[in-house]
Amino acid sequence: MARSDVILPTEPVRELPTVRSISPWDLWDALVKGFDDFRAMPTHVLFLGLIYPIAGLAIARWTFGYDLVPMLYPLIAGFALIGPFAAIGLYELSRRRELGLDTSWWHAFDIVQSPSLRAIMALALLLLSLFAAWLLVAHALYVASFGEYSQPTTLAELLRRVLSTPEGHRLIVVGNAVGALFALAAFALSAVSFPLLLDRNVGMATAIITSVRVILENPFTMALWGLIVAAGLVLGSLPFLFGLAVVMPILGHASWHLYRKAVAREAGPRPEFEPRPRAPRYAADFPSSLFFPLSRKQRRRAE
Repeated sequence: MARSDVILPTEPVRELPTVRSISPWDLWDALVKGFDDFRAMPTHVLFLGLIYPIAGLAIARWTFGYDLVPMLYPLIAGFALIGPFAAIGLYELSRRRELGLDTSWWHAFDIVQSPSLRAIMALALLLLSLFAAWLLVAHALYVASFGEYSQPTTLAELLRRVLSTPEGHRLIVVGNAVGALFALAAFALSAVSFPLLLDRNVGMATAIITSVRVILENPFTMALWGLIVAAGLVLGSLPFLFGLAVVMPILGHASWHLYRKAVAREAGPRPEFEPRPRAPRYAADFPSSLFFPLSRKQRRRAE
């Protein structure tokens, strides 16, 4: 009997995707292929990659502008929690290059035509919720350590408190331990989820279950992959975050190739999106046409 995704039904799922065993050598091969994708599409990939350091700098400017200096590190570190969704356009470019299709930069936005778009957005919302929860916990930890009304106004003052006081040392240990738990949860939810949703017309539940199964099947290899991603993000963050413009695209492309190694290909062809023809809209319908969708009769007439 066919099963439907219990969270976001798409097409009947007769069986979950087949998960394969992978080795550390597969990680290296995925990174090599990721770098090859980056080298083959450098201009527009760099353009997309600049989103990450610009977002990081915007976060930094926002925290200083609103006297939220203690939240600077949690905000930048927590950005990695939503990194898998932020890199979804890179997965699409790697997928198209793999199939020999055009890889112009605007194809990174083809995800809006994916049959699994609702599941993609639902999973992205879940990661954003995890990111928000991390910020709340990080703020609570800071308040528990230094008090609610002890807010530093400069980065130098924050570093002095954190690095030279017992409360700061305790905050470093506890904060990073709690952050690691959030990172582990995000990793389990999204290790291969977004590439799977791009590749197949499945729902969020199927994608998450498959992601967890990949980790359980390959605990050492996937833990090593998590360390590689974390080290890459730290390395890319050092020169004022602009190293992320190179590191994030390479890791994004490599994640697609890792998915290809960890999850067996589907036997049938990938479902393609076919947009519905739009019914004509008339000036007399304005502005109601902005707020009310087409009726069933209008949709049938358009088809």
